[in-house]
Amino acid sequence: MLVERNIETRLSRLSDPRLFREYAYLGGRWRANADGAAKEVLNPATGETLGAVTLLGAAEAEEAIAAAQAAFDGWRGLAPRRRAEYLAAWHAAIVANREDLALLMTLEQGKPNAEARGEIDYAASFVAWYAAEAERLNVESVTSPFPDADVIVRREPLGVAALVTPWNFPAAMITRKAAAALAAGCAVVIHPSMETPFSALALAELAERAGMPAGVFNVVTGEAPEIVGAFCESDAVRVLSFTGSTAIGRRIAAQCAPGIKRLVMELGGHAPFIVFPDADLDKALAGAIAAKFATSGQDCLAAQRLFVHGDIHDRFVESFAARVRALKLGDGLDEDTDIGPLATERAVAKCEAHVADALEKGARLVAGGRRCGSGSLFFEPTVLADVPANALIMREETFGPVAAFASFDNEGAVLAAANDTEYGLVAYLYTRDWRRISHFGRALQFGMVAVNRAKLTGAPIPFGGVKHSGLGREGARHGMEAFTEIKYLCIDTA
Repeated sequence: MLVERNIETRLSRLSDPRLFREYAYLGGRWRANADGAAKEVLNPATGETLGAVTLLGAAEAEEAIAAAQAAFDGWRGLAPRRRAEYLAAWHAAIVANREDLALLMTLEQGKPNAEARGEIDYAASFVAWYAAEAERLNVESVTSPFPDADVIVRREPLGVAALVTPWNFPAAMITRKAAAALAAGCAVVIHPSMETPFSALALAELAERAGMPAGVFNVVTGEAPEIVGAFCESDAVRVLSFTGSTAIGRRIAAQCAPGIKRLVMELGGHAPFIVFPDADLDKALAGAIAAKFATSGQDCLAAQRLFVHGDIHDRFVESFAARVRALKLGDGLDEDTDIGPLATERAVAKCEAHVADALEKGARLVAGGRRCGSGSLFFEPTVLADVPANALIMREETFGPVAAFASFDNEGAVLAAANDTEYGLVAYLYTRDWRRISHFGRALQFGMVAVNRAKLTGAPIPFGGVKHSGLGREGARHGMEAFTEIKYLCIDTA
């Protein structure tokens, strides 16, 4: 398939051009910076300018918070069924515009279009899930310990929810947070990554079409320090949900501490991928490819450290490398593309640094290992073997298409190596031994463990990690409860 090289031609493929928005959305109105300040958004595959999104500041962030606060009482006062109807209408609009939303995502984020379509489906699933959950928030009851009193325990929405979302999943991270908060009765102010703002603004357009009341759903574009700083400092914001790096998460937590805000944080990952000789090796190979190279490796769930038992290590690595060499690097609009560009020059430089450091410390390059072209954001899918434990890639999150292999000889050694990280988001385990599955399921210090499969997320799943990988959970009932507080009433009946 020929890939169109002209950005205007690509945008002309949108069935509904109104989904391409360059203004922010505050209090039910589309807003630009009064001085016309805007930031160019580039297509990472070509370097072309896709558009320019308006740059707002702290004052406009406070305006959005005020609009959300003003809308909160009316929104929380709706019958849960009514809030569910708004979410259902938003879900229908997302599903109806799936192809356009996927196209926008590929253009601004770079991921292959098939992956982008999958993300839109994933994003829509959260809206559908929480539309149904909106009517099931209060299911807890307590038997009164007093003979002369009735006891009521109920969940109530916290208030204005600030949502800060990343560039790697620019639609799903918004719906996973926003649908849960809205279902609980909160109004939301959203700051999307300025690398991928157009997916967020398209979702705002669809929320408006769904009839969402003014002020309930706000998207504030601008530089993160100003916008997120205003979210952290505002007493009106009672809960902040952030997805991003652990380093930025620490800063946000410190800024929010004076206001005693509720925090929900999905931070970095450093996933081990463990393969024992008794595993189904074809399934393990397919799982390793999927877990490593989805979103070009730019995923907190990405398999970072691949531990393969010494009895099968060399054979497994060579089979893995053969599959990697067959992956096609290219523009996401080419339907044959498997690996798209990385998001920024910094991301490519980090891949280069991790590969160089591993080789210097004794690792062996099996496949890939280089940037493709001068100034390009494409990095070859790469396989490193015999990577020592002191290599940077075994300590830091790469966030790119570089697979690092190490061999192991026994359960104790690999379990210790897997847990030897400050992160604790997800671990992957391939074995058919039920005793081992039970043991590792308990002993792996990660919030999620996938056994004999790579795909593990979904709307009903409590997504999140331990240690420095985050606070709280997203998805499932827990994701909605994060935006609520428990209230207890004790009513005298004497």
